[in-house]
Amino acid sequence: MAWYLYLAVIAAGFSGGFINTLAGSGSLITLPVLIFLGLPANVANGTNRVGILLQNIIGASSFRRHGVLDLRGALILAIPAIVGSLVGAQIAVNLNEELLRRTIGVLMVAMLAVIAVRPQRWLQGRLDRLEGVPSAQQLLVMFLIGIYGGFIQAGVGIFLLAALVLGIGYDLVRANAVKVTINLAFTISSLVVFAGNSQVAWGLGLILGMGNMLGAWTATRVAVEKGNVWVRRLLMAVVTVAAVHLLGVGELLLRIF
Repeated sequence: MAWYLYLAVIAAGFSGGFINTLAGSGSLITLPVLIFLGLPANVANGTNRVGILLQNIIGASSFRRHGVLDLRGALILAIPAIVGSLVGAQIAVNLNEELLRRTIGVLMVAMLAVIAVRPQRWLQGRLDRLEGVPSAQQLLVMFLIGIYGGFIQAGVGIFLLAALVLGIGYDLVRANAVKVTINLAFTISSLVVFAGNSQVAWGLGLILGMGNMLGAWTATRVAVEKGNVWVRRLLMAVVTVAAVHLLGVGELLLRIF
């Protein structure tokens, strides 16, 4: 592979790590790059988890160092997500990916409306940390998000943020800290499944991970310094782009014009 392609992979990793840490859907950048480089879609899906794993290690540790991570809450909520990710990774080859993409795109449009119409729910969290034991409904939501994350990863951070902010009560900065920790936990479990099926290109994944880690480190500093309002604006932009991509709006416009 030419030297400049390695730089492109690192740059894609940086962008994906930054966006994933503050919002989600960074895999919409990294997955196409890996496929462009010649990896089959399933191997690209597995290889992408290497970068995400390294990114979340940096993100979780940085958020904890800044004092905004509810570690106990993150570990409790990670348990059903880990179980779900194992299920999602196992069934990844058996689902209609195109139908799933359209469905997720519609959900993101609905979420964009929620973020835009009720901003205070996202800016003023009720909790600094999880109180008591999560409800059965909260655990079920984490399990379902884990299934999706194990299946394709792209966009899972946005659904985690919605669950943590709207369903549990964190503000956006603390929700991001918990999100990357949960994501770290179920990325490990799903990566084991992909690796066991020989669907991980480790060398390329580690190069991607260099960019992911730098992007995550930068994003945690931005989140703490800029605060909830700035993160919400970025989240709205990312959700919009992700919805357009998943619904195929860009491809439709190209065909028309």
